[in-house]
Amino acid sequence: MKRIATKGIHYLHKLNAAHVPADLLQIGQERVIEASLTLIRERAKLKGELVRAIGGAKASTALLGVPLGHNSSFLQGPAFAPPLIREAIWCGSTNSTTEEGKELKDPRVLTDVGDLPVQEIRDCGVDDERLMNIVSESVKLVMAEEPLRPLVLGGDHSISYPVVRAVSEKLGGPVDVLHLDAHPDIYDAFEGNKFSHASSFARIMEGGYARRLLQHLHTVFLILSPEVCHFGML
Repeated sequence: MKRIATKGIHYLHKLNAAHVPADLLQIGQERVIEASLTLIRERAKLKGELVRAIGGAKASTALLGVPLGHNSSFLQGPAFAPPLIREAIWCGSTNSTTEEGKELKDPRVLTDVGDLPVQEIRDCGVDDERLMNIVSESVKLVMAEEPLRPLVLGGDHSISYPVVRAVSEKLGGPVDVLHLDAHPDIYDAFEGNKFSHASSFARIMEGGYARRLLQHLHTVFLILSPEVCHFGML
């Protein structure tokens, strides 16, 4: 039995993307990426058509989950958050009527386009730079379906960068950002990772995607002073 288990583990290691020939891996990655974006595109189209058919909505909040947690430098729980947030929204103890008298169960108020399959994308060897592009593209796909407005559920803070970038590019210019956090997330490359959860706003400012950035912070470490000055945040 032990020998069978050992052979099984050895076989699984061979299935890892790192052991697949480069040309076949690239083809496989493109197919997985296209399938992932098609999933979001079709879900957004379905929800957009539904809201338009019912009528009467100038804007409808659309939940988009991005279960990404590997860029966290500490705990790895953020990847599990999107379904848990949904569970909290729809649990029996939740008052689904807003202060304005709107009902969250009305798709014109709140709808859901599902989760981007981050784990499947990573399993085929897609690196973080391409993954960030895929997250941006998924946000744009939701924005393309009027009157949907994406409300993105993370995920660690690294997704702030591709989300803000997507909104900026879709709207045709830098946007105003209100950032509520304990830290500014402006390390240039925290622990050598430029896509770290602690570097998301460095990428946002670097790319010129924020016209104004208002941060409500608990702490700003002295070690961050060069970054704060570099991005003109004081």
